[in-house]
Amino acid sequence: MKAIVVHAAKDLRVEEREVPQVGPGQVLVKMAAGGICGSDLHYYQHGGFGAVRLREPMILGHEVSGHVETLGAGVTGLAPGQLVAISPSRPCHACSYCHEGTPQHCLNMRFYGSAMPFPHIQGAFRQYIVADAAQCGPADGLSAAEAAVGEPLAVCLHAAKQAGDLMGKRVLVTGCGPIGQLCVLVARAAGAVEIVATDIAPFTLSMAEKVGATRTINMAETPDGLAAYHADKGHFDVHFECSGAAPALVAAIPALRPRAVLVQLGLGGDMTLPVQAMTAKEISFRGSFRFHEEFGTAIAMMQGGQIDVTPLVTHSFALDDANAAFEMAADRSQAIKAQIVF
Repeated sequence: MKAIVVHAAKDLRVEEREVPQVGPGQVLVKMAAGGICGSDLHYYQHGGFGAVRLREPMILGHEVSGHVETLGAGVTGLAPGQLVAISPSRPCHACSYCHEGTPQHCLNMRFYGSAMPFPHIQGAFRQYIVADAAQCGPADGLSAAEAAVGEPLAVCLHAAKQAGDLMGKRVLVTGCGPIGQLCVLVARAAGAVEIVATDIAPFTLSMAEKVGATRTINMAETPDGLAAYHADKGHFDVHFECSGAAPALVAAIPALRPRAVLVQLGLGGDMTLPVQAMTAKEISFRGSFRFHEEFGTAIAMMQGGQIDVTPLVTHSFALDDANAAFEMAADRSQAIKAQIVF
């Protein structure tokens, strides 16, 4: 079978690998679609991010869907040919964090396409993969492209859970990449009455308007675009920071009202926070990392029509065109989510 393997920055290859064998409690899945994530781009563009560096060749990819090929012994509830979304999150279920109900912080997490441990955890951009049956969420009624968005949507549902009740709230989203777009969709579905989105790229801002932002602000063209929300100690109840850029966070603080909740999703490196201003306003800072139980909710919300992710899948590429796919995925002038079609 073919797999997309990164060896170093800008060294991405389509290579042959053995088709894995299915075991008890497992499922062999024939891949259908896979979305290129920001972390995949970091490996491709820079060989890693922060202290996480490639130390051996690694198959990329963790936003995937496919069709059941073979069921291992003891697997029920799935059928050959069925479309499934595959959760890349594989906690050990044995460490202290798993036992206390926070498996996203598992001490022995095996998350597809991750160079955090060594040997690296190989990813899912391959024609066939063996997954635990529990990772496979039936995606009946969805397209393969939609099902492959289940993972990033779960990330945003987890962030919304960190933020608390969004019904009737005024929400600010900074950064309109795929995660920012999905946060707009989630906030809208959760009952937010106002959603303002900021970015520096006209295309991503236009997409944010399309999926439900009530207003967008181009911070490159209007650096003081949030000034209108500074009056009376601020305006927004919740801030989803999706850019990972310190200037975006700093510019947002004066627009947050006292006791607002700031949820940090973007991972762009260490930031210097305006702690004094945040303290004076009693702003709650909450990190949001990965997800777990929200994966099933993401699939169900797409199936139920509460969230439509189809506008976000802007480009599809054949497996053999992986390098072109990664270049397009990084181009925020025309792409939101680029996917590999297997």
